[in-house]
Amino acid sequence: MKAPEGAAHAKVLFYIGQADGTFEVESVWAVPEGAGYRLDNIPFFARGFALGDVVAATKQDDGSLRFASLLLASGHSTVRLLFADPAEVQPTRAQLSAMGCDSERWNANLIAVDIPPEVPYRDVRTYLDLGERGGLFEYEEGCLGQP
Repeated sequence: MKAPEGAAHAKVLFYIGQADGTFEVESVWAVPEGAGYRLDNIPFFARGFALGDVVAATKQDDGSLRFASLLLASGHSTVRLLFADPAEVQPTRAQLSAMGCDSERWNANLIAVDIPPEVPYRDVRTYLDLGERGGLFEYEEGCLGQP
């Protein structure tokens, strides 16, 4: 789903409300497409979005692009895994890759996983449930594009 080599990229800013009333900002790479922007990396913190989604964004006074609305859902799903032991990250990423899922690493023990529509989520979820029960990681569903 990554953009073709040389495609123009822009960062779309997602403002994520916190419990204390403040906001965190996540920037997600995107490629201009029609009237919107196709997300070109896996969101880590912006809930309800996945790789390949097309979003509308408004240009701010400083030239940045701020998320405005979802225009077209891609059907992809996003999950985040938090590891107790960073040594478990690479073997888990390799297993997910073998299942057809790409992932991106945020820091030593946090990854975001893309589950494309052609990969049955129930199979991935079974793997995730086993890993969580085994104490390898905790996971969170950020966006479910399929049941």
